[in-house]
Amino acid sequence: ISKNLPTYPGPNKMRDCYCTVNLDQEEVFRTKIVEKSLCPFYGEDFYCEIPRSFRHLAFYIFDRDVFRRDSIIGKVAILKEDLQKYHNRDTWFQLQHVDADSEVQGKVHLELRLSEVITDTVLECQGLPIVNGQCDPYATVTLAGPYRSEAKKTKVKKKTNNPQFDEVFYFEVDIQSHIFSHIYTYSLTSLCCRVDLWNASNLKFGDEFLGELRLPLKCLRQSSSYEAWYFLQPRDNGNKSLKPDDLGSLRLNVVYTEDHVFPSDYYSPLRDLLLKSADVEPVSASAAHILGEVCREKQEAAIPLVRLFLHYGKIVPFISAIANAEVKRTQDPNTIFRGNSLTSKCIDETMKLAGMHYLQVTLKPIIDEICQLHKPCEIDPVKLKDAENLENNRENLRQYVDQIFTVITKSGVSCPTVMCDIFFSLRESAAIRFQDDPDVRYTAVSSFIFLRFFAPAILSPNLFHLTPSSPQTLTLISKTIQTLGSLSKSKSCNCDLICNRFMIKRAQGRKRFGMKNFKKRWFRLTNHEFTYQKSKGDHPLCSIPIENILAVEKLEEESFKMKNMFQVIQPERVLYIQANNCVEAKDWIDILTKVSQCNKKRLTVYHPSAYLNGHWLCCKATADNTPGCTPCTGGLPANIQLDIDGDRETERIYSLYNLYMTKLEKMQEACGSKSVYDGPEQEEYSTFVIDDPQATYKTLKQIVASVKNLEQEHAQYKRDKFKKTKYGSHLK
Repeated sequence: ISKNLPTYPGPNKMRDCYCTVNLDQEEVFRTKIVEKSLCPFYGEDFYCEIPRSFRHLAFYIFDRDVFRRDSIIGKVAILKEDLQKYHNRDTWFQLQHVDADSEVQGKVHLELRLSEVITDTVLECQGLPIVNGQCDPYATVTLAGPYRSEAKKTKVKKKTNNPQFDEVFYFEVDIQSHIFSHIYTYSLTSLCCRVDLWNASNLKFGDEFLGELRLPLKCLRQSSSYEAWYFLQPRDNGNKSLKPDDLGSLRLNVVYTEDHVFPSDYYSPLRDLLLKSADVEPVSASAAHILGEVCREKQEAAIPLVRLFLHYGKIVPFISAIANAEVKRTQDPNTIFRGNSLTSKCIDETMKLAGMHYLQVTLKPIIDEICQLHKPCEIDPVKLKDAENLENNRENLRQYVDQIFTVITKSGVSCPTVMCDIFFSLRESAAIRFQDDPDVRYTAVSSFIFLRFFAPAILSPNLFHLTPSSPQTLTLISKTIQTLGSLSKSKSCNCDLICNRFMIKRAQGRKRFGMKNFKKRWFRLTNHEFTYQKSKGDHPLCSIPIENILAVEKLEEESFKMKNMFQVIQPERVLYIQANNCVEAKDWIDILTKVSQCNKKRLTVYHPSAYLNGHWLCCKATADNTPGCTPCTGGLPANIQLDIDGDRETERIYSLYNLYMTKLEKMQEACGSKSVYDGPEQEEYSTFVIDDPQATYKTLKQIVASVKNLEQEHAQYKRDKFKKTKYGSHLK
């Protein structure tokens, strides 16, 4: 949410705003536009795996005027090392001004040497921004002081944001005759080496500033060499005309986790303890259930637990165990699974991971139709627009609800097996617990399938990749579906995968001769084929059957000097595609890999670079049919088709245990108290669910021991890393 944005310089003073999420300057997510507001509420969640290093996580607020032109109001930029300060907390940030001189990213590798002359070697840069679709960088090196300013320039490197310069510059400084004098000291301490990075532009406005670095030379010693990496800094232009609070503020809740994952053997004790949770009696004494007890939010525990159990194929018995325990504690069948318990959050997370494709095949066609037809459905007489008829609107709403309810209730055969198994377990537990209520076996399931799965997707389809917009009609439908779902006695409900997007592709070269150029095309993926066409709705120019996809892998940037590229490898040719950003590229690689995972002829090796000018750039082999030189990335489990790293999830669980170690110790005290005293429970222990104090204490002791061992390994890793960190390097 934003508040107190500056008024628009027009008669109505309101703005139409949206917010973008950026890794440095690369946009990876954009909210919907909130119209006519100076305090827009976005209310959107965005989650992604970050596939590259970055310096700032930035949020930009844009205003779109009546001519559909976008202008920046302000930004919030959080340094990577500061993200933990705001982890999982609602925080207000003042919007800051944005100008070309402050928008910098990337780093530069320099070597300085002092002998007869000052030698400055510009070695390379990494992570420079793409400006107006291109990056042709060069550097200027200036030796500046009170009485001199001598500048030199590197060559321009075309079409790369990771240029290799390797250029040496010499600057003469008269220090021979004054080497021990005050003059020598003064001359060096007053001199500064400045490196400016520029993008060579063809525009009439001149080259774009990319960032600068200022290094005082007082640190140099005679005949010494000083080599390091430095982050580029913004240029100080002295623009202090506006106060920060003139632009308003933005409220964010940022959740950022960064894990150092050890080899798998390090996690064996903790992982084994977690994976046997479903077999522990009672389940409240298990390691997984204890994690849910000590975490501040159940969601914190649910995310890594679900991913870990999915990875090892144990999610159904685990959820069945904790669900059965919760049902036994439930007194009223009308409140079954209605709270934010560990069970509810784990089922939500499982549906989110395993059911996304199911959502798309079930809801996307009807939601697309609703968004295209724009039939009025408002049934509040006060909100009716001119020329709208209440009865017509009510009939439109009824038809839409009937269509959606029908596709949901008929989608049972498409529901992922893992969801069906969980719903069956819920139904059986509820039926046994409340034998006098014949409907509870169905309401237990409908509380998830309608209220927590389909209804949220209809309410906010943009969050589930169903459609970029969320018309008011869908809000009315979602509310109605929730009501019907709470009354439903339907039985529990792989799927047809649908994705589409404009991307850039390189001609596949079906003709022996002719230029293979890059063109923008509309790509569409189903569970049967991968196609592209000139525009949305056109006849496909190319159709690739899913069974013909042998591998989907990243393409190294050196191939075409283009970022965010990947390759779809087929029996006779390779299709090279450029996505719009790094997150989108990773998503396409993941989703194409998933749908083609079961292909019998999938490759085990591939070429990470392109075949150009008669040879493969990676291994230099000249035959275009030479087998790949690099192993393909690891396959995904065909039954679940999720890309999950079990060791990483165990590391995340360790981090949570370590974070809440005080609560673990408090829970141990609670077990001792319950074992010794049979009287009323002490208030400070009342929040814990402890059914068997002795079994719970035993598990807690094992958890603490495993966490302490891993904590020692992390401490040693940090000490070793600190010893290897070079002053002035990446962290400087």
